[in-house]
Amino acid sequence: MTTTTPAKRKPRLAINFRQYGILAALVVIVVLFQVLTNGRLLLPGNVNNLIQQNAYVLILAVGMVVVIIAGHIDLSVGSVVAMVGAVSAISTNVWGLPWWASVLLALLVGALVGAWQGFWVAFVGIPAFIVTLAGMLIFRGLTLVLLTGGTISGLPDQFTAIGAGWLPGFLGELGGRDVLTLGLGLVTCVALVLQQLRTRATLRRLELPRETLTQLWLKNGIAIVAIMWLAWLLSGYSGTPIILIILAVLILLYTFMLNQTVFGRHVYAIGGNLFAAMMSGVKTKWVNFYVFVNMGVLAGLAGVVSTARAGGAVASAGQNYELDAIAAVFIGGAAVQGGIGTVVGAIVGGLVMGVLNMGLSILSVDAAWQMAIKGLVLLLAVAFDIFNKRRSGGR
Repeated sequence: MTTTTPAKRKPRLAINFRQYGILAALVVIVVLFQVLTNGRLLLPGNVNNLIQQNAYVLILAVGMVVVIIAGHIDLSVGSVVAMVGAVSAISTNVWGLPWWASVLLALLVGALVGAWQGFWVAFVGIPAFIVTLAGMLIFRGLTLVLLTGGTISGLPDQFTAIGAGWLPGFLGELGGRDVLTLGLGLVTCVALVLQQLRTRATLRRLELPRETLTQLWLKNGIAIVAIMWLAWLLSGYSGTPIILIILAVLILLYTFMLNQTVFGRHVYAIGGNLFAAMMSGVKTKWVNFYVFVNMGVLAGLAGVVSTARAGGAVASAGQNYELDAIAAVFIGGAAVQGGIGTVVGAIVGGLVMGVLNMGLSILSVDAAWQMAIKGLVLLLAVAFDIFNKRRSGGR
């Protein structure tokens, strides 16, 4: 009697409804406000402002998602942004440092702040909630001391361009459109497709679950349309914002770090099961320490961007920035208990918050109602996350 061996089934990757759900929510919100504002939301100038005005929360969200994946929280980033902004403005206007040295000093101060907080969390064992709550008060107080309650303005043009400038259009224009911006959009699309094909080829070689070709090209097609549409809008305004290039580099760098490095795997392991990570030989104390150092550096960068965008350092800078960053991460699909989250999800969550802010502002909705609506969106996002977990059996 002959037996037939059943055909080997090709491993397929299950659809991640959490990530696709937040993307769908972003699209729905954009379409809704585009209709309600009679097409004003997606005007080139508003799209440019959306990027520049929300750059700080997107930068903080990149760092915050690493903190939350590791099972912690950071309530101090808004105060760190204000203090670093004060240091950068003082170093430029009072100490006479060149703008680039001021930026480096700001990043160094941010790293030292992160090391300070990481020490108490990782090596002393104080919960991050308490340490960063204390940091919120300490660094806000130091900001008031540094600025004596006033402001420092008149920063160099090279410094302010970081948050409010554009790449020079040295390739000229074509039909009133900046060629450099269109070219960057095209290069981004090609790089995206090549990276996706390379990843799928690797999964296929290792016989791991992967998307079907239909799913792959559908996803890439949507991404290409979105990228070129954004490039088209920006090319007709002032070109590519400098901060957009900084954000793109951060997204690529931290996506690689979390997915392809030992440190990234250790961060997920600690957030998923701390005891198991310790038993596996993960140096949990040092990982937690560097998680907060990283957050400090990115808070320093956000402080530079925020100060550059405002054109000066003010004592009230950074108010509620930590809440915006935390909300962006949770809306983007991160788990409250840690162990789950992505950089792209955090960016999408930040864009949801940004579109809500801009759309409601265009509609002249009162600031108090804007806060209430954002709070409701955050609550619904976390509830959706919990519902998905229960439906999937707690995975």
